[in-house]
Amino acid sequence: MRVQCELCPKNCVIDPGQSGECRVRVNIDGTLRTVVYGYPCSINVDPVEKKPLAHFLPGTGILSIATVGCNLHCRNCQNWEISQANPEEMPAVFYSRQKLFWSPQDLVDITRRANCPSLAYTYTDPIVYYEYTYDTAKLAHEAGLRNVLVTAGYINPEPWKRLLRFVDAANIDLKAMTDEFYREICSATLKPVLNALVLAKAKGVLVEVTNLLIPTLNDKPEQIRELVRWVKANLGGETPLHFSRFFPRYKMLNLPPTSLETLNLARQIAMAEGLQYVYIGNIADKEGQNTYCPACKALLLERSGYTILQNNLKNGACPKCGNQIYGVWK
Repeated sequence: MRVQCELCPKNCVIDPGQSGECRVRVNIDGTLRTVVYGYPCSINVDPVEKKPLAHFLPGTGILSIATVGCNLHCRNCQNWEISQANPEEMPAVFYSRQKLFWSPQDLVDITRRANCPSLAYTYTDPIVYYEYTYDTAKLAHEAGLRNVLVTAGYINPEPWKRLLRFVDAANIDLKAMTDEFYREICSATLKPVLNALVLAKAKGVLVEVTNLLIPTLNDKPEQIRELVRWVKANLGGETPLHFSRFFPRYKMLNLPPTSLETLNLARQIAMAEGLQYVYIGNIADKEGQNTYCPACKALLLERSGYTILQNNLKNGACPKCGNQIYGVWK
């Protein structure tokens, strides 16, 4: 019997023995099952700044997990070896190589042992290993830990709402502002991502947005301005926006890395349009890494890569003018 997956907007109709586009949700004897539950391909402790998150528990470590699979097929994917892998082809890489199955409780336990205040569901896309993400996030929430999603946001509203109850922060990719880009580069569509962003912010999740600037495809000033204006109008000017540098990867080896000039121009456009916190990623840039008070321009957080050099915040506020800064600081 064929089954339909209702997790993401692709709504795959799956024949017996076959998987959906994500490769990890399989029709087994007429029942849709995930074949990666409890089998992460990666478990690491990262700096939270690597997600990237600039306004969430700066300077802390975050236990980061992933399974294989993704419901998008971005031609430039930097993690394509795991995101586009079939589960049966992927050797597991573990925090401890002596263990194969990792239950949600196991993940909570090692997060505590690593002295991390939070977990990130990342590297591929936590949407495709939804049940594993959901169960772990719920258990972590009950244990007083925080949960972070790093995702492309390609999910249907109802499962998204259920998951967001246990999510504290999310960095969500907004890859471009056209359906054409999403279809040609990612095998997806734009509108569900916009809806997911709005819903996450409305549910009280700390939302940060990443836009990877790819030369010739989404890096024109008018394209950047359109994206920035959407973020401000729909998510608010306080929403942190990260412009990330593209590097040739996977099926997109023909384009050069994004220039620092383009990244700086994007940051200038965003700030001129009224976004308060705009960052540059995947490249060393002093001002583009730091957090400044939007009211008095005082330096609040100084960074070098993923390292916090200074944290001048006082109870989440600017020490100079008292302006409250958007974020989760403790």
